[in-house]
Amino acid sequence: MEEPIKLYSYQDRYGKRLQRLTVDGGFTCPNRDGSVSAGGCTFCDNAAFHPAYTQGKSITEQLRAGVSFHENRSRRADAYLAYFQPFSNTYADVPTLRRRYEEALAFPGVCGLVIGTRPDCIDREKLRLLSDIKAQGHIVELEFGIESVYDTTLRRVKRGHDFACTRRAFEMSAEAGLEAGGHIILGLPGETREMMVKAADVLNTLPVSFLKFHQLQIIKGTQMETEFSEKPGDFLRPGPMEYISLLADIIERLRPDIAIGRIASSVPPRFTDSPWGLLRHDELLKMLARCLKERQSYP
Repeated sequence: MEEPIKLYSYQDRYGKRLQRLTVDGGFTCPNRDGSVSAGGCTFCDNAAFHPAYTQGKSITEQLRAGVSFHENRSRRADAYLAYFQPFSNTYADVPTLRRRYEEALAFPGVCGLVIGTRPDCIDREKLRLLSDIKAQGHIVELEFGIESVYDTTLRRVKRGHDFACTRRAFEMSAEAGLEAGGHIILGLPGETREMMVKAADVLNTLPVSFLKFHQLQIIKGTQMETEFSEKPGDFLRPGPMEYISLLADIIERLRPDIAIGRIASSVPPRFTDSPWGLLRHDELLKMLARCLKERQSYP
């Protein structure tokens, strides 16, 4: 019997146990520095999404601290991937990108890069750099912040680009021979349950290898917190069981080759008043597996 969820697995893909080490590469974002906007996306506070061990250190020092952090939590790994996560990690000129990526790749045990970035921060010159790194035998993965497939939503959250930009980023990455995944936020203002489910049909048209789903968490101090206080009726905020049902509907519509990298997000409690409490990701995963099994949503 096949598993009801195709999970994104480094063990299956690369034949070894890999651990991501989050790295703050010192980048910023065109939606913050004035190139596109100065306020950032309405939902965003990067401090909520990366560990304390990345703060105030060089890339090499961060990787050393990351290895120690995971070893102390008894997480075994055959090798590591430097995960450039905070802000937009292709938002610099190519020489700067090369220096920062090469510093990470020089760290003992690091066998590749995972680059989190915005679709409007990639171009063919940067993709050539990443293709060259891959040609040297390193793993290279791109993670684009899709967030929504609807331009009305992207405008409302002040994303600063449209979905056509997202499509171009994925198509250029595929042409460059690079694997690319994307992040989707479920529950952005103005989106109905039907819209979120139908988004799967649009995602199926992208050359995407994996998707990470995140329930909207309203981070304290963000523009979205203010918007939510003023227009709570514009937000669909499902509880865990409702969210699992929504995810199941989406996954049933996705192409079978698209792997699921994550089904929910978590941030430190001080950043949000999440109505879910401390429900763990692995508990949600079991709930989703049971739901899909009960629906007989797989062969």
